[in-house]
Amino acid sequence: MKKATAAAKSTATVKPAATKKAAVKKVPPSKSKKAEAAAVTALKPPKPPRDESRTALVRRARRINRELAEVYPYAHPELDFENPFQLVVATVLSAQTTDLRVNQTTPGLFAKYPTPEDLAAADPEDVEEILRPTGFFRAKTKSVIGLSKALVEQFDGEVPGRLEDLVKLPGVGRKTAFVVLGNAFGRPGITVDTHFQRLVRRWRWTEATEPDKIEADVGALFPKSEWTMLSHHVIFHGRRICHARKPACGACPIAPLCPAYGEGETDPEKAKKLLKYEKGGFPGQRLNPPQAYLDAGGRPAPPLGAG
Repeated sequence: MKKATAAAKSTATVKPAATKKAAVKKVPPSKSKKAEAAAVTALKPPKPPRDESRTALVRRARRINRELAEVYPYAHPELDFENPFQLVVATVLSAQTTDLRVNQTTPGLFAKYPTPEDLAAADPEDVEEILRPTGFFRAKTKSVIGLSKALVEQFDGEVPGRLEDLVKLPGVGRKTAFVVLGNAFGRPGITVDTHFQRLVRRWRWTEATEPDKIEADVGALFPKSEWTMLSHHVIFHGRRICHARKPACGACPIAPLCPAYGEGETDPEKAKKLLKYEKGGFPGQRLNPPQAYLDAGGRPAPPLGAG
């Protein structure tokens, strides 16, 4: 009886063990599938709904700006300038070219023509030769000499600090005027350049295509005091991460808030290779950037003809 009982106990002990082993073998595939599903979800942040309420839109827009302010605490105008006159001229020259190219060109221009009076009296052919690298140099020469003459004749050689006066200058539109007002006079303004237009439409802050309408739609989402820095944050992000042709979605700090996530590269490692300027270890746009930018790891641009 004792032997039979022992055999029964032995048999009873073996069967549960075999069952446990079989159960253990089935667990890893299940966990693996869950891990894969989690990884896919992590690569696809939830998108804001298309029927987003006005209140939700305002909250999301302001959160995006706060996030960008943390990523780019050193955001600044990327045109080199020492006074309002240099800034208005540089901004006019930045049309259809990069700020980098303008910054490489203006040192020679301002060394020869440091004041509105000097540039107003300049020989157009000499100015054209200096501005040739910026493209459309004949039209730009006409604009900068024209606006210099207007400053001398109408404003005693001083750049005006009012929007209605600035837009009367040759070559100066609302975008240029707001750049000057915000960065030379400390008066809030939204700079609707190509980067700004692209990003605010991707983020569904507006469906407008006309700069004036975009300016109004976006301006209504934020306090006026934030407009200038908002412009810098958005433009910085557009130049560094949210590119026109191939956004670096996998390296974007605001991916969970972006309705357009997935339009670009979502793989984090591949996305990192798309980063530009200080984010990618490359020189920025300015030859003489602010110290805060340099402290953050930014590198100044090379002078014209270098490298």
